[in-house]
Amino acid sequence: MYQQIIDKIKPKMDKVVDFTIKKLGSFRAGRASPALIENIQVDCFGQVMSISQLGSISVPNARQLSIQPWDPTYIPMIEKAILNEASGLSPMTVGETIIINLPQMSEELRKEIIKSISQVNDDAKRTIRRHRDEAWGEIQEKTREGLIREDDKFRAKEKLQDLVDDYNKKIDELIERKKKEIEG
Repeated sequence: MYQQIIDKIKPKMDKVVDFTIKKLGSFRAGRASPALIENIQVDCFGQVMSISQLGSISVPNARQLSIQPWDPTYIPMIEKAILNEASGLSPMTVGETIIINLPQMSEELRKEIIKSISQVNDDAKRTIRRHRDEAWGEIQEKTREGLIREDDKFRAKEKLQDLVDDYNKKIDELIERKKKEIEG
């Protein structure tokens, strides 16, 4: 009975890891990558879409991104979204293409990015703990109802903590890899 409860939170925890990967991809590490901007949300004629839905993103060189919108009327909206959401990036329009030159990464910027990465780490672990607490609450409720035996409750608590430790380890590995990438 308790294993079903634990199995039920695994997909939620997988989503936390996936979200963490996606969030970490938005931090630049010295070279251009479409992941820096592809998920930036653009208010486009009353509809919110990501930049990747509004045009193609390419990497002409190591410190430059290029966006070719499907429709040139998207250009001012894309520029505005980049200015609002991507700190340190300044888009400029050349014809019907948006060019973003990435600034050289200063020590101050590196520290700021690492601080933001630490915040992503804290948020991910907080969410993992919340899912653990939900599952534990459900296990305790089933124990009070007599559906889970008392000794199984403690086995469930151990398994639940092992699962949380595994997911925290995955998140720690992702965070450390990204920090090393940023530090150069």
